[in-house]
Amino acid sequence: MTETHDAFAAHDAYERDGEWYELTTTPFDARAAPASDGYRVQVIVPTLDGATEEPVEDVLDDGWFETFRLRLDDADGAARSDVSVPEPTVEREDGLVVVEFAFDHEEPRVAAETAKVLAEYVEGTYVEGIVPGFSYLPPVAGLLARARTQGDSEGEGDRGPMPL
Repeated sequence: MTETHDAFAAHDAYERDGEWYELTTTPFDARAAPASDGYRVQVIVPTLDGATEEPVEDVLDDGWFETFRLRLDDADGAARSDVSVPEPTVEREDGLVVVEFAFDHEEPRVAAETAKVLAEYVEGTYVEGIVPGFSYLPPVAGLLARARTQGDSEGEGDRGPMPL
């Protein structure tokens, strides 16, 4: 297991936090860890209602969640190696969505990179599902501001409505 921990510790995208390695390349709470049967990746993101200043109707929040969950089933295709990634568990509770992947690989360096790719896939999938017309809270507002400033110099900062 030491070689496994060394692979995560040597990767510049992680910072160790106990048994977990926190991913520093995403604004969401994302972490990875070696497990007895391979590796675990956990990413916590806000629900649509948890990410907006305005209330979101239940039907929209439920539809958003179901679409997000279904899109995450394709995460296996994001892994650019020979790693087979089963469908993640995706659970919603108290304004948050917890996404967990479990996978196995013999090479710890490949596993550390795969964990990073999976967490960033969750971020990208989340951003693709952002619904226009709401004012978003951090960290989603920051993602939108970064996208606006990279695509247009008229970004609105940390808060504001999404452009239509």
